[in-house]
Amino acid sequence: MISLIGNRPALQIGRHQVIDYDMAWLDAALRRAALAADHADFPFIEEICDGIVQYLETKCPLRLLELDELYARLRMMLVKIGCAPIADKLEPLAPPVSVSLVRLAMEVGNGFELGFFGTLRSELAALRRAGAEEIRFVGLRQSVLILRGTEQWNKGCEALLQEIQAIITAWDRDQPVLSRPLRLLLDEPV
Repeated sequence: MISLIGNRPALQIGRHQVIDYDMAWLDAALRRAALAADHADFPFIEEICDGIVQYLETKCPLRLLELDELYARLRMMLVKIGCAPIADKLEPLAPPVSVSLVRLAMEVGNGFELGFFGTLRSELAALRRAGAEEIRFVGLRQSVLILRGTEQWNKGCEALLQEIQAIITAWDRDQPVLSRPLRLLLDEPV
């Protein structure tokens, strides 16, 4: 059985689930919406975040909640309390997401580096559309071994590792100008 932090449901973001999350991302989303609605002095952000936490921990019957559904409920609540301009400006912002490169490598199989790179780019784009601004990639070395179809690290593995790192670190530069920040983090190769 999975034990969830604070009895909160897991959040579904794209095809990824986030279980352990704080609420800083929700606070940031509300502050951005208030600023965009010309209500930078909006005083109820803490109370709204506390209400969402209470809902997630005590009232939400779901074990898995779509991020879009959470934001739809938040918009309805903002409209109900007379903050429709803020609700109109509220854009989804996801908590930090971890992406397993091992899973992506296993999906495409060994020897299919081009398929892996295409899948990785699609994954990044989907997470970005879902509101992710911080994405941590884990399992880098293991994914390289899977893609190379070997158990021993070699020069080919090292070259592929560097290529994956380069694609991830350059992804945001290859995109049209982003209106919101994007932070991509790689686990450190050993």
